[in-house]
Amino acid sequence: MRFCASAGRGTQELSLEANPDCRRLSANFDWATSPLGSQKSWCVELQTLLSVMLGSLQPMLIVWGPSQTTLYNDGYAAMCGNRHPAAFGGSFHDLWHDIWDQVDPIMTDAYNGIGTAMDDIEFLMHRKGYPEETHFAFSYTPVRDPWGTVLGMFCACTEITAEVALRHAERREKERFKQVFELSQGGIAMLTGPDHVFEFANDEYYSMIGVDRDIIGRPVAEAMAEVVRQGFIGLLDSVYTTGEPYIARNLPIELNRGADGEKQNRLIDLVYQPMRQDDGSISGILVQTRDVTEMNAEEEHRQLLSHELGHRLKNQLAMVQSIASQTLRNAEDLTSARKKLSERIGVLSAAHDTILEGGRGASTVIQLVEQMTALYDDPGNPRISLCGPRLKVGSRPSLSLSLILHELATNAVKYGALSTTEGEIILNWRVTGPKSDRFEMSWVETGGPSVAVPQNTGSGLRLISAGLNGTADSKVTLDFEESGLRCTISADLDTFQQEH
Repeated sequence: MRFCASAGRGTQELSLEANPDCRRLSANFDWATSPLGSQKSWCVELQTLLSVMLGSLQPMLIVWGPSQTTLYNDGYAAMCGNRHPAAFGGSFHDLWHDIWDQVDPIMTDAYNGIGTAMDDIEFLMHRKGYPEETHFAFSYTPVRDPWGTVLGMFCACTEITAEVALRHAERREKERFKQVFELSQGGIAMLTGPDHVFEFANDEYYSMIGVDRDIIGRPVAEAMAEVVRQGFIGLLDSVYTTGEPYIARNLPIELNRGADGEKQNRLIDLVYQPMRQDDGSISGILVQTRDVTEMNAEEEHRQLLSHELGHRLKNQLAMVQSIASQTLRNAEDLTSARKKLSERIGVLSAAHDTILEGGRGASTVIQLVEQMTALYDDPGNPRISLCGPRLKVGSRPSLSLSLILHELATNAVKYGALSTTEGEIILNWRVTGPKSDRFEMSWVETGGPSVAVPQNTGSGLRLISAGLNGTADSKVTLDFEESGLRCTISADLDTFQQEH
C-alpha cells in the first residue's frame, strides 16, 4: 500500500487567524519520530488537507496512513475532552478506545474506499473521566492519491449533544404535558403552525368531535371541514396572528360526530390559547374545550322540574280532594274509607318524595305505573288498563317517567277521561324498533269530555314534552283528538335502562 508521495515543496505558510492551539501543536510536534515522518516529506494531499483543516472553524479531523495517525483542529479538540492535547499526532484507536467497537467499522469502510455520513450517531464516551452520552453529526471521506489508492480519511463533524439533549428534554416535557392533558376532564388539542395542524388530542376531545376521526398531522380545515363555514378557522387565524386568546361559553357548533358522520348540533365552552416559543413568537394554539350540551339540557330540565314542583304544590289540595271524593264514593263504610284514604294519601306522599329526592335508583316501568294507578285509579272500579313487559328503568329516566305519568293522570282527573265516570285510559308499553332497541309507551284516553288543542302551553305540558331525561333520542308526541288525548313517549332502550 502506497503511504505518501513526496511533495515538491515544504509545508505551506498557514494563516494564524484560526485554530491557534492545534496550529502550535502541529508546528512544534516532532513529526520525524512519528509514522508520518518529517513534514517536508508529506504528500501534497496531506499538506492540502492540513491547510484546509487549520484554516477552518468547522471541527475537522484527519486520520492518515496505516497507523491511523490523528490530526485535528481546535474545534475537534474540544470534543476530545481530557484526551487533548495528548491525542494530537497519536493513534486514532488510542483516542477513541472506549468507543472503538462503534468507530472501527466506519473507519474500516473509509480505508476500503467507502464513505459514511450520519446526522446523529450516539456514543457513551469517557473522554472527561466519567461516562457521558454524546451525539455527533459527521462524514468520513476516503482520501485517495491520483492512482486511486486510499491514503487516509478526512472528517468534518459537529457535536450535537446539547441540541439532542434539548430535543429530548422538550420531548419529555411534551410527554408530561400530554399525560396531564389525557387526565383532563375537558377536551384538549394542540395545533401547530399557521395552518393549525393537529399535533395532539386527548380522548375527551375525540369524544366531542367523533371517536373515529383521523385528525393527527392534518390541518383543522381538512380534518374538520364542517367548522370552516362556521368561522372557527378565522378565530384560529386571529389568535395565531394577534397572540390574543379567544374564550367563549355555550358556543353553538355543528359537528360531524355521529356514528356514520352525521351532523349534530352541540354547545361547547371553548378556549384558544396561543403557544409561544422562547423568543416570544407564536408556534401554535392550545385548544381547551368542553361539551356542555347535556349539562345545559339538564339545567333546563332542573328548572322545569322546579317550576313543576310549584305547579304540583298548587294542585295538592285539588288532588287530596279528588282522592277523598273517589274513596268516599266507593267505600262500604266509614272505617274502610278512613283506611283507604290514609293509604292513598301515603302513596301521594311517596310519589312526591320520589320527585324531591331525584329518584331512588333503578326501578321498573310497572312499579312507576302502579305507583300512579294506586293514586289515581280505584281498584274496585278500575278505569286504567295496563299492558307491557317488565322493563328496568335507570334512575334519571325513572324520575322523568314518574313525573310525566303523574302529570298525565292529573290532567286526566281535571280535564280528561278521569274527570267523568265513563272515561277510561289505556296505558301500554313495549320494546320496539327494527333492532328491538327502543322503548315506547302510549297513553290513550277515551270516554271523557271532548278534547281541543290548548291555547297556551302550561308548565305541565312543557314537562311532558321535555321527554325522558338521561336518554338518547327521546321523543314525545301529543295528539289532542276530539275523542281523547293520545300521548306517545319513546327513547333509546340502552340509555333508558342505563343507571346514571
